[in-house]
Amino acid sequence: HRFTGTYQGLWALLLWPHLFTVSVPLDCRDDQASLARCPSISQEKLLDRVIHHAELIYRVSEESCSLFEEMFIPLPLRLQSNQGGYACITKALPIPSSKSEIQQLSDKWLLHSVLMLVQSWIEPLVYLQMTLDRYDHAPDMLLNKTKWVSEKLISLEQGVVVLIKKMLDEGTMTTTYSEQGAFQYDVQLEMLEYVMRDYTLLTCLKKDAHKMETFLKLLKCRQTDKYNCA
Repeated sequence: HRFTGTYQGLWALLLWPHLFTVSVPLDCRDDQASLARCPSISQEKLLDRVIHHAELIYRVSEESCSLFEEMFIPLPLRLQSNQGGYACITKALPIPSSKSEIQQLSDKWLLHSVLMLVQSWIEPLVYLQMTLDRYDHAPDMLLNKTKWVSEKLISLEQGVVVLIKKMLDEGTMTTTYSEQGAFQYDVQLEMLEYVMRDYTLLTCLKKDAHKMETFLKLLKCRQTDKYNCA
């Protein structure tokens, strides 16, 4: 299927300069090494870098979702999606969503929850990059943002793994959840189903990216003011 969009020129003019602003790599050293080399820096500095990484991922995922929404999603379908007609792929993850439950998570579970969220989105974002090629007039801005988030999630995964080793003195925790195969592909979808599936992916990515940021900031707060973290 080929899909038709609108507002391409306007969004490109408004958002293209900002893409370059947020695309600067978040690195552990001044020579722009990747987060994979983060064992060489302090735990505090690494946590700050990982938080900044998560902030940018959330910002770009939010922009991508808004761009897709304005171009391809009529208002009635936005309302339908907001009413919960489409489930997020991470719904089955053992990660609480209420504020009170999140406050009760240990540092260990905060870190491993972030890692689970990051890992669960790597494969779906590869799919999303492929399926966006089906859209007619999909702007390069949207494609570039999706690719950027995909690459930065892998970098964030590396940083969180190192952070787990530094803060918890352990490797990644084994869980009963396996992200492999959790995302199911279906090439037989109709045009509208394709659009809504991609919109759901972007909407859920934005929500989960915000969770990652929130969990990491709560962890940071506990390092400095353990009893006053809201």
